[in-house]
Amino acid sequence: MLGGRSAAPTDRALLGQPPKTGLHCKMVLQAVSRVLRKSKAKPNGKKPGAEEKKAYLEPEHAASRIADLAFKELVVLPREIDLNEWLASNTTTFFHHINLQYSTVSEFCTGETCQTMAVCNTQYYWYDERGKKVKCTAPQYVDFVMSSVQKLVTDEDVFPTKYGREFPSSFESLVKKICRLLFHVLGHIYWAHFKETLALELHAHLNTLYAHFMLFAREFNLLDPKETAVMDDLTEVLCGGPGGGGGPGAQNHVKER
Repeated sequence: MLGGRSAAPTDRALLGQPPKTGLHCKMVLQAVSRVLRKSKAKPNGKKPGAEEKKAYLEPEHAASRIADLAFKELVVLPREIDLNEWLASNTTTFFHHINLQYSTVSEFCTGETCQTMAVCNTQYYWYDERGKKVKCTAPQYVDFVMSSVQKLVTDEDVFPTKYGREFPSSFESLVKKICRLLFHVLGHIYWAHFKETLALELHAHLNTLYAHFMLFAREFNLLDPKETAVMDDLTEVLCGGPGGGGGPGAQNHVKER
C-alpha cells in the first residue's frame, strides 16, 4: 500500500474548478425563488405530471460541463496501479464530491419539501445495521448515506492507507454498496433539486460529476443496470448510452439500501 492517496487526473480537474458557492445568501435565495416561480413542478419527491419535462434533459442544460475531459479514457485502470487502490482512490473522491454537491442544495432539501427519498418513479428506504426498516425523509436518508460511507472510507481495515496493509476480501462488494448509495444521492439531486442547482449555476459541475461517476462505475461493473435504469435517459445524454436494463418508463417500484 502507498502511504496516502492522491487524486486521479480527472479528480484534480474537478477539484481545480471550485463550485460557485460564494454567492451572498440573499442573492442565492432570490435566484432560486425566480426559477421556482417560473416552474410548474410538483413538490419535491413526487412524480410530475405526464406533460412535465425533466429540466436536466434540456439540451442547453445537459450540454454544460466544467471541462472537456475524455472520461472514457481517464477511468481506465493505469497499468502501474493496483485495482483495489484505484477503486479506493476514486470511490473516496466521488464520496467527497457528491457530498459537496449535495451540500449546495441541502437547505432546500427538507422534511417538508422531500418527505420521501425519491428519484423519478422510485422510492428508496433505509435499513439499519440490525436490518430494521427505517422510515425517513430524503435529508435523513442522505445523512444516513454520508455517515455510513464516511465510516467505511476512514476505516483502515476497509480502506487501508498505511504501508503493508491489505484490502479485505469483501472490498469490491463494499465499493459496489457505496456506489449504489451515492447514485441514489445524485439521482435525488437531479430529480428534486435541479432547479436550485441551475439557479446556483452549479449544473455544469453536477453534469461533469455524474458523467465521471457513471463511466467509472460502468468501467468496473460497480452498479447493477437495473439499479441505474431510473436515470437511463440522463445517462444516455451525458455518457453516450444507458446503463442497460429496464428504462425510464419502468413501473413504480421500491428500492432498499
